[in-house]
Amino acid sequence: MSFGLTNAPAFFMYMMNSVFMNELDKFVVVFIDDILIYSKNEKEHEEHLRVVLTRLREHKLYAKFSKCAFGSGFPGAYSVEKGVAVDPSKVKDVLNRKQPETVTKIRSFLGLAGYYRRFIKDFSKIAKPMTSLTKKNAKFVWGPKCEEGFRELKKPLTTAPVLAQPDVTKPFDVYCDASGRGLGCFLMQEGRVIAYASRQLRKHETNYPTHDPELAAAVHAPKIWRHYLAGQYLSHIH
Repeated sequence: MSFGLTNAPAFFMYMMNSVFMNELDKFVVVFIDDILIYSKNEKEHEEHLRVVLTRLREHKLYAKFSKCAFGSGFPGAYSVEKGVAVDPSKVKDVLNRKQPETVTKIRSFLGLAGYYRRFIKDFSKIAKPMTSLTKKNAKFVWGPKCEEGFRELKKPLTTAPVLAQPDVTKPFDVYCDASGRGLGCFLMQEGRVIAYASRQLRKHETNYPTHDPELAAAVHAPKIWRHYLAGQYLSHIH
């Protein structure tokens, strides 16, 4: 990839997507010049690796051996035998963050921690005291609830669960819940969590009767995970 050209990354990404058009989202993910190959088992992985290397050679592209690795992060998470786990080396910056002293620093922290929100149950509910400080004309007062939320967002990253890899040939289970603080959902398959999702209640939703926010959660979840649930007539929403 040529250096210094503003459109080089976009063009290279387009080229890589074209090269792996038939393999994308089946066992290949491409991010600029990084290629992730994922498989269910070792034997299948050998075959997938052979296909990728052959496809590169056909287009006169070559992988540098010194930059190839098994079980590497991509990006911020890495694949293990049981699923997807957070990359400890990437979450250090979140864990080492000191108490935010300005709105800008709060947004920076929430943006960084938010990258791992699929690993954190009720992310939006935990972050609500901090996000309220980022609203227009809000007075900046870092109280006990903000400090509690700040610490609570860090804690799950040290014990984040290994998320299961989805299998689109099997039915999914979506569990939804709601409270006065927000909506929470998680996607499961065969008893294992695939991802968490949450959001805060909008201003008009805080006036809803109890059952309406729960219905809003049941609408919110399929929108987020539509790429998993579309066409899955056996999926269940609880």
